[in-house]
Amino acid sequence: MTSLAVMELNNNNSSNDRAEDGEKYLRELTKTFTGIDKPLKNARKCETLTDLIGELRKTFDSDHVNIEYVNHLMLSYQSNPAEWRKFAKFDRYRYTRNLVDAGNGKYNLMILCWNEGHASAIHDHADSHCFMKMLKGQLMETRYAWPKDATVTEDNKADIGNGQTGGEEVEYNGDELEELSRSTLETNGVCYINDTLGLHRVENPSHTDVAVSLHLYCPPFDVCSIFNKQNGKRTKCKVTFWSKFGKRESSNVN
Repeated sequence: MTSLAVMELNNNNSSNDRAEDGEKYLRELTKTFTGIDKPLKNARKCETLTDLIGELRKTFDSDHVNIEYVNHLMLSYQSNPAEWRKFAKFDRYRYTRNLVDAGNGKYNLMILCWNEGHASAIHDHADSHCFMKMLKGQLMETRYAWPKDATVTEDNKADIGNGQTGGEEVEYNGDELEELSRSTLETNGVCYINDTLGLHRVENPSHTDVAVSLHLYCPPFDVCSIFNKQNGKRTKCKVTFWSKFGKRESSNVN
């Protein structure tokens, strides 16, 4: 192996080590961070969605991301439909997840679109941070405690997007999930959750108005768990996108 090849290999290993260290640091923060309610004083504010994306990318360049500042950025941005409308893709039957920015693999920023009455399944966040900001309308968040039995069931038909907790129902004797709280998020409001704080279900309570929300997940994930409210059964499921960067994913085209 040439000296140049050795140098490239070492650089790649160093980059991978940094990425792993940064991800580990973020996951450790989920054990203590609970979110902030107001923007930080004297901190930079994001006037546009483009500003928000640019500042997030700069922030996540660090190996030790200031998660409080990330929360601040989400709070500081004020919804402007002219900026996010091109990413907002609706479906008649289920809420949609539309990727806005992949954050160089360090986070996912996405817009979720909720028609009247649409709701998610009760779910966790795969040991990641979840920030949710209202861009239009309102959403109701219901939080639950983790079940006593957190054994994971595999089921390819499980789908976080339409509230399904699996295909053929197998008898499962568990306790009903304990509800911890309910709250309503209004336009430009931000809420935060991680697995230490519990599980949640998100729903558009309106029967006449749609809702649009902006979500940031860090580190990003493509698998999480959903839960049966009646018995606490936990099922592993894939997490997919309805569209990416304003374009419909081919797998979702009928």
